[in-house]
Amino acid sequence: MTTTLRPSGPLQQSADGAKSRTFDVCVNSRPVGAIELGTHAVFGPRVGQIRALRIDERDRGRGRGTVAALAAEEVVRGWGCTRIEATVPATATEALHLATALGYVERNRQLAKPLPTVPEALPEGVRGRPMTEAEYGPWIAAENESYVRTWVARGVPEAEARAKAEADHAASLPNGLASPDTNLSVLEADGTPVGTLWVALLGDTAFVYDVRVDEAHRGRGHGRSLMLLAEQQAHASGSAAMGLNVFAGNTTALRLYESLGYEPTSYYLYKQLL
Repeated sequence: MTTTLRPSGPLQQSADGAKSRTFDVCVNSRPVGAIELGTHAVFGPRVGQIRALRIDERDRGRGRGTVAALAAEEVVRGWGCTRIEATVPATATEALHLATALGYVERNRQLAKPLPTVPEALPEGVRGRPMTEAEYGPWIAAENESYVRTWVARGVPEAEARAKAEADHAASLPNGLASPDTNLSVLEADGTPVGTLWVALLGDTAFVYDVRVDEAHRGRGHGRSLMLLAEQQAHASGSAAMGLNVFAGNTTALRLYESLGYEPTSYYLYKQLL
């Protein structure tokens, strides 16, 4: 039996080159699932995405998803894409195994945890305070450059990485320190600044965008203190849960988050198209 993709809707195109299309996954012309493909909203029309892939339950375990994913690569190659990406929920273990078998590489993952009823206190002599205007300029410059380097190290061309950094920071920090629903903080230990924290307060779920311990003060538990400060801020704002992102290969950060009870919610994967 032959598994193929059959368009189920017209090709959608916009003036900036973005494309999207839905397909039925068929076996000898019989629909057994569906797949939605598109180009990336931030990285541009040379990066494809598998936005959704579903195989009907009775047809699972027969390689239909594998063939559909491989056929998706050919579709986006035809669109001029040189990379394809996908987001896999942490609960979809079979999909994660499939993507790994097909050569997809994890770039980053999101983690989350319910916040405790009573947040844990900071260690003695450690406190958080708001970031000042004088501190914000150097901080955002360093944050932007670090963000770019992180994406470049994980397969994103520098021009795309810089465009993403500009777009993300413009959206998240439109007014700098005065940006709504945003806490930018400095952690002090015995009066000495040792790290910075960026938390977005998004209602029921807060999100840690950045945790950074100054290099001279690493290895002293300040990363944990920054996370406890984040949870205190989220709790004070009425949030019930906290989320964050960690890039693949950042083992130290991942171990810290796991020790605090954070668990994966989704994986972000990519594959270079030869």
